[in-house]
Amino acid sequence: MHSFHYSKGQLCCEDVSLADLADEFGTPLYVYSSATFRERYTSLDSAFEGVDHEVAYAVKANSNLAVLRLLASLGSGFDIVSGGELFRVLKAGGDPAKCTFAGVGKTRAEIEYALKEGIYSINVESYEEAVFINEVAGDLGLTAPIAFRVNPNVDAKTHKYISTGKSENKFGIDFDLIAEAYERASTLPHLKLKGLQMHIGSQLTSVVPFVEAVDKVAPLAARLKETYNIEFFSIGGGIGIIYEQALASGAESWWSDQPEESRPLTPTQYAAAVRPALEPLGLKILLEPGRFIAGNAGVLVTRCLYEKKGTTKTFKIVDSGMHQLIRPALYQGHHEIVPVTEATSAPEMVDVVGPICESGDFFCQNRELAGIEPGGLVALMSAGAYGMVMASTYNSHPLPAEILVDGDQAHLARKRQSYQDLVEAEEG
Repeated sequence: MHSFHYSKGQLCCEDVSLADLADEFGTPLYVYSSATFRERYTSLDSAFEGVDHEVAYAVKANSNLAVLRLLASLGSGFDIVSGGELFRVLKAGGDPAKCTFAGVGKTRAEIEYALKEGIYSINVESYEEAVFINEVAGDLGLTAPIAFRVNPNVDAKTHKYISTGKSENKFGIDFDLIAEAYERASTLPHLKLKGLQMHIGSQLTSVVPFVEAVDKVAPLAARLKETYNIEFFSIGGGIGIIYEQALASGAESWWSDQPEESRPLTPTQYAAAVRPALEPLGLKILLEPGRFIAGNAGVLVTRCLYEKKGTTKTFKIVDSGMHQLIRPALYQGHHEIVPVTEATSAPEMVDVVGPICESGDFFCQNRELAGIEPGGLVALMSAGAYGMVMASTYNSHPLPAEILVDGDQAHLARKRQSYQDLVEAEEG
């Protein structure tokens, strides 16, 4: 599943001790496993062998240049949602001709940048946006390749903040209106109708919503191919990961004891379920995973500063918080929390909280944990996606460093911010 494990009582990323990394680079500290990124990418890519397809990593999950460079070396395409993400991909050696540009609020400057760089396709969220892109392309003397994003109105049964495929969500064009959008856009002179895109949500642990969406939209893709000669169908991302029992040692046996419907969705199961509807289309299939590739590839290492015992609660206060991993506060997201030095003491009921002046600044509440002691190091597992990319300098805390491990080698992928870095762009 991933490459974090205990070795001689110390939590390691591949062959590197997290305690050694914390000693060298300080805390808080993000640490990523190259082996896990490779395994996740290749497992999904291999599951679709025999189908014309491309894995386009969703940059928003983790946009560190070292991560993007690693994925580009594997042949990955990229799903971007801003001009800044395109810039990052290009800096990392990614191919703009393997990039698709999604998002509901693209600016003129971003569209111009994408078109000048020769992006593969812009995923369009409304007919009005298509009109605007046509205008921008015309001003540049270019033709813009586009794919409308269809909203299939399928309930992904995930957290409401990361559900994107229902008619009440801001994303895409209603299924009943999509044919009209293509017909009207086909008359715009500076557009090329290149494909069709959908994405129903994130952190899906059942294949059922994927099958429902693909079965509903595949006939539309076939009609669009016949009418407008589109060349690809993007089925989005959304495959969920394991957040509970996420430590490598013991996790597989724990999940094998769970009911089949509760086990994590594998790439093989996912591909087997959706391929029957996709293979007859004769279209290139784009996959846009983010969390699936990055989530279990990273941890956040933090140090316990104090223990505070009250009349009703015991708090373990650490040197990281919601400003550096916001998922627990924003999504009620669960992250396994383990000591870097393997625990020998009995678990106790605690809250793990950070230094931020917000009551929502917690990593867990009322959870039984062992080995979280003042001065000791703690790892928040499954923090490789939507961790550092959503971090801020709230309360004027500098951003943490990021490390990419490959075997027994550790590469500083982002240096820790200094206090001076916090004010560098400001005028005093």
